[in-house]
Amino acid sequence: MPAPTLLYSSAGFSYDDIMNENNHSESVIIAEGLVKRYSKDVLAVDGVDIVIPANIVYALLGPNGAGKTTMISMLTTLIEPTAGSARVKGFDVVRRADEVRKRIGVTFQEMILDEELTGRQVLDFHGRLYGQPKAKRRAKIAELLALVELEDAADRRCATYSGGMKRRLELARGLMTEPEVLFLDEPTLGLDPQNRVSIWEYVRNLKADLGLSLLFTTHYMEEAEQMADRVGIIDHGRIVVEGSPRALVDQMGEDTIRILGRGDSRAFVETLQALPFVETVVEGESVIQLGVDSGSKRLAEVVTLANTDGFTIDDISVAKPSLGDVFLKYTGRQLRDK
Repeated sequence: MPAPTLLYSSAGFSYDDIMNENNHSESVIIAEGLVKRYSKDVLAVDGVDIVIPANIVYALLGPNGAGKTTMISMLTTLIEPTAGSARVKGFDVVRRADEVRKRIGVTFQEMILDEELTGRQVLDFHGRLYGQPKAKRRAKIAELLALVELEDAADRRCATYSGGMKRRLELARGLMTEPEVLFLDEPTLGLDPQNRVSIWEYVRNLKADLGLSLLFTTHYMEEAEQMADRVGIIDHGRIVVEGSPRALVDQMGEDTIRILGRGDSRAFVETLQALPFVETVVEGESVIQLGVDSGSKRLAEVVTLANTDGFTIDDISVAKPSLGDVFLKYTGRQLRDK
């Protein structure tokens, strides 16, 4: 398996530092050669090596079916790896699954709430499952309901909650056991922009106030770019690139030209690749993406070349590169598979 491209911010941690044995004790998640095969034809995770230091927010990105949820399921002891190993807070996820569960909180991609229960009951039952004493449960429930601003709705049935309220309640449930590591599998999926902002404000405060380490998945690239200290992009079960969002974006070049069109794209792409000012060319399912030294200055030449190569441009735009452009470069897909 080819090694992933690794990019690290000089303000962060170097790969050598992270992989140094002396620093492994400070890493909350370590996976080595992690594999999950569901059948002869379905290899969901294919030999992933990953090291996540303490007290950071790590975003695991990838197209649908890339292996994100399977990774989280293995790290949270829900399914066992086919091969390789993983440790969370120093405990093996298979041999010491009970110790791992004591130290983690999880919110799942699909909302899992008993809608006949009230918000308060959801939290109370979760605390009971973990053997929390009554006095501690009550205090923790009051604290968390205030944190996620559900005090006024605490005694209403979950069936009456909006999508955003349910997500906030799930986040509170994940925090009932005072986890050291929090796993969030697409925590803002299906929420409106206001609720997405609200959820991430809570997450940001949790990291600052409680020193939590977080691993989350998302299809919203701007969330990862704004929230994550580090990003790993997974495709076909392998980590294809990893680094800080800033470092990943910086390697894309100064400007990005995005072209939507029709015709002989292969000849057009070959012409573009030969141009001295073009640093990168990525052809996706419906877009050609160029990394160039100065986008606005190069537009006219790109349009002229398209006409001579028999390629018709329907839309063209210039933008500074983003994490979404990095995603497209390494997965060769649109940001959300249909």
